[in-house]
Amino acid sequence: MSTLERIEDRDATPAPPHVGELREVSGPSALGGGRRRALELLYLMASFDFKRTYFGTTLGYVWTIARPLLVFGVLLVVFTKGLRLGASVAHYPQLLLFNFILFGFFQEGVGTALPSIVGAEAIVRKTQFPRLVIPIASVLTAMFNLGLNLIVVFIFIVGDGISPRWTWLLLPVLVLGTLILTIAVAMILSSLYPRFRDVGIIWTVMSTALFYATPVIYPLDRFHHTLRVVISANPMTVILVCARKWIISPSALGPAGELGGHVYLLIPAVVYVAICLLAVWIFRREAPRIAEEL
Repeated sequence: MSTLERIEDRDATPAPPHVGELREVSGPSALGGGRRRALELLYLMASFDFKRTYFGTTLGYVWTIARPLLVFGVLLVVFTKGLRLGASVAHYPQLLLFNFILFGFFQEGVGTALPSIVGAEAIVRKTQFPRLVIPIASVLTAMFNLGLNLIVVFIFIVGDGISPRWTWLLLPVLVLGTLILTIAVAMILSSLYPRFRDVGIIWTVMSTALFYATPVIYPLDRFHHTLRVVISANPMTVILVCARKWIISPSALGPAGELGGHVYLLIPAVVYVAICLLAVWIFRREAPRIAEEL
């Protein structure tokens, strides 16, 4: 057989069957393993973290209440005795304590959730472990602390002579609004932290700035209308203004009254919804690749 014939026979031989193409395999999703399993893991992790925080301490869960009260005492002395801010604000000590506890929950929830995924590297690398459970469990642990702190807050409120009213039933609305916002911010930061470690430093600065840019230690009516509108772009501002009117002082202005009309409430509402939608989008995008970044 000539060389030309051998080449023709080789070309006529059918090619071997195609083995397959290499394709990118996505990692576990935010709720890998199913929603029911994710909820069970969420409860177990949150309760375990709460118990572990004070395990082996002398005072135990008393520290949950003692820590914010110590900081509250310092702020109260500074702003009532030093700056004399409380003289012109009705029930200022109770208002300061309630604001501090509610905003402190936001700070604590985000702050502990931010490095939570990196801290749980061992379980994150396990197949089908729902990534979303980890930061939300940290937020729920902070919420357990909030529940204990609110008991102390209402003891102070009733002890000051503030009578219960029907608007106290709106307390779950305040807690739920703060909880959703806290989870949303925690989702954004915790999913970005494995790739961008600067996020932790940025949040440390931002959380302090937000504390002073939110009416925690001062009422919103102390500022000019334009600055009130700017401050209210932070959704926590509206939550704290509602908390003052519903829980502490019914004679105080609500968010619409403070801002000069209901139309201005669209700004914090849009920001709130945008943060929540952004949180879902970012976490779903980052969840499959988190193990690769650790």
